[in-house]
Amino acid sequence: MLLWLADYLAQYYHGFAVVKYLTLRAILSSITAFAFSLIIGPIFIKKLSSLQLEQPIRSDGPQTHSLKAGTPTMGGGLIIIAITISVLLWGELSNNYMLCALCSLLAFGFIGFIDDYKKIIKKDPKGLSAKWKFLLQTFAGLSIAVFLYYNNQTIEGQTIIIPYLKDGSIFLGSWCMLISYLAIVGTSNAVNLTDGLDGLAVLPVVLVTICLGILAYVAGHFGFANYLLVPHVYGAGELTVICGAIVGSGLGFLWFNTYPAQVFMGDIGALALGATIGTIAVAIRQELILIVIGGVFVMETLSVILQVASFKLIGKRIFKMAPIHHHFELKGWPEPRVIVRFWIITFILVLIGLMSLKVR
Repeated sequence: MLLWLADYLAQYYHGFAVVKYLTLRAILSSITAFAFSLIIGPIFIKKLSSLQLEQPIRSDGPQTHSLKAGTPTMGGGLIIIAITISVLLWGELSNNYMLCALCSLLAFGFIGFIDDYKKIIKKDPKGLSAKWKFLLQTFAGLSIAVFLYYNNQTIEGQTIIIPYLKDGSIFLGSWCMLISYLAIVGTSNAVNLTDGLDGLAVLPVVLVTICLGILAYVAGHFGFANYLLVPHVYGAGELTVICGAIVGSGLGFLWFNTYPAQVFMGDIGALALGATIGTIAVAIRQELILIVIGGVFVMETLSVILQVASFKLIGKRIFKMAPIHHHFELKGWPEPRVIVRFWIITFILVLIGLMSLKVR
């Protein structure tokens, strides 16, 4: 929106042309989302509290979590609003990749909203049934995957990139849609599983998004992409604007979500953020590097899969409790220690992921 206005005003004063620079708009998008979250946050939290939208506490969870009773949830709605406003202000609204990522945010946010609504308002501890959640996520995930596939019909758009290898790529053709679907839906649920402690999910999302923003900028720049041997995806650079918005809104939300949390994200935020970073990774053909930089999300998901499989097959549990962050809590680790160590792990994994730009 402001990009169009700047284009018009640049006819009268060339200084407005600076708004066209992608890096500047990404920074301004981040600052806008952060400021919005910080200013509106207290009002938003107060409204959630007045509506008694309080996070249900698992009776079988760590006893320390009983102190969290009464904390408002569905704070992810603040993140979604901040991202949407920032993107509409600073993004190029005709860019298909950016609009697709925004639609992913809103679609999975809606699914999360229904889940939270059933848990909190309808007092259904299971929330949205597994069947309906799967169907809705599948519809949204496949729609995005199909759109991205037909939006980029180049060889690069149908190839999966193997990081750290100079000529590491596998041509998949239409099978790319299946990989894209799995990346989007899988990341959405992985972030949701990770969101179990104060600030545990949101900062790793921020760190992963910073990495994806850099990769998106490189992918959208023909010279950089050619030099660094990554797929050039025309127009993908605009994704750095929504990456900036995610970073800003995430940090703004963390201001209130840090231990001890004043508000929880809820499924509305976790499902939306996970799906959006999955969509960005798919758009720039970096699905495999997402597994590396999102290693904490992968670890959390695998811990649940292993726990369920072990109990069903041999009748024993591998972990004291899954997802794995609860396992460490039950081992006696204070909650802040678990959170910060998972943050540190994500930071290191993001650095390893960025190494893929040069290690080929």
